[in-house]
Amino acid sequence: MGKRILVIEDEPTLARLLSYNLSQEGYETKVVDHGGEGLQAANQQAFDLIILDIMLPGLNGFEILQKLRQKGNKTPIIILTARNAEEEVVQGLKSGADDYITKPFGVAELLARVSAVMRRTQADDTAYVEEASTDKVIRVGDLKIYPEKYEVNLNGQSIPLRPKEFEVLLYLVQRPGVVITRDDLMNIVWGFDYVGGQRTVDVHVSSLRKKLEMNQESVQIDSIRGLGYKLVVHSGKK
Repeated sequence: MGKRILVIEDEPTLARLLSYNLSQEGYETKVVDHGGEGLQAANQQAFDLIILDIMLPGLNGFEILQKLRQKGNKTPIIILTARNAEEEVVQGLKSGADDYITKPFGVAELLARVSAVMRRTQADDTAYVEEASTDKVIRVGDLKIYPEKYEVNLNGQSIPLRPKEFEVLLYLVQRPGVVITRDDLMNIVWGFDYVGGQRTVDVHVSSLRKKLEMNQESVQIDSIRGLGYKLVVHSGKK
């Protein structure tokens, strides 16, 4: 059976375009045109991916996204945003979306993003299953980082990070004091074939930085203007 994709989109022409082209690629699609019904479908059935419009009748896309993540639903989600609506992209990514597509978009871009998100999430799941039995730990500042578990711990308390936030942190802590460019992070964490922009990196680093700053002071992520980021471990905090 092919991968199952839930499309939550109320514009009939776009919904048909999405369903047709995804079906042509071998995906099994279910289309819902109402926010409340879309949330219900996502909660009651198993999908490999959700394509979620922001502007919907009933619940909007942000509300659906937040409710799913709050309930622990980890299904990959690609949000559909309006042109020049950067605030929608930022809010969507901060709320737990895995990627975004800006309207209008081409079929090739749609299929590329769907394929990229599918590969990333499958790779994350495989890595976790294969490595979960080990207990390696990286200590940096006041933090303990467990690479195989995707966990970060501070004085016995867990710091909840999204998978990509964790991967960004892991890459930085392995290179303390070294300036890492946005392109480096995009290529290493998201993959060379990822079709998102550097804004995705900035949003994830910003969210990661806030979570770290709220819980400890020994490790910080500095922005290097025009280049990227650098992890700094304060003296005496190893």
